[in-house]
Amino acid sequence: MSGDGQGRHHWFDDEAGPVVRPYAMTRGRTTSAGQHRLDLIAVVVTEPDTGDPEADPTLSPEHVEIVALCRDTPQSVAEIAAELDLPVGVVRVLVGDLVHAELVHVTRPVPPAELPDEIILRDVINGLRAL
Repeated sequence: MSGDGQGRHHWFDDEAGPVVRPYAMTRGRTTSAGQHRLDLIAVVVTEPDTGDPEADPTLSPEHVEIVALCRDTPQSVAEIAAELDLPVGVVRVLVGDLVHAELVHVTRPVPPAELPDEIILRDVINGLRAL
């Protein structure tokens, strides 16, 4: 025991990493149903009628944190991973679980290439006005 004030139960340090390893959070799974839609920019939104996720004994603390994060403001998979300091692969599995449990849904941002050009929209508006 050292006199560094850390106590006798402090057997790890900050460089050791998380006490719970990522594979334990996902129960050893590396994929989940519907994960094909969960790239870094996929946006996770908590379902409006979702009650208190803490009351569900099948959810881990990380599941509960994801639901809470996305309740007020939809978050991308990358933002969730950064906020929870978890690997993206783990977040994808956890979000997949939440989608399967119908606690959240995933939306896809519209790629800029698929947005209509402003000139086309103006032409449509002008054409409608001319009717």
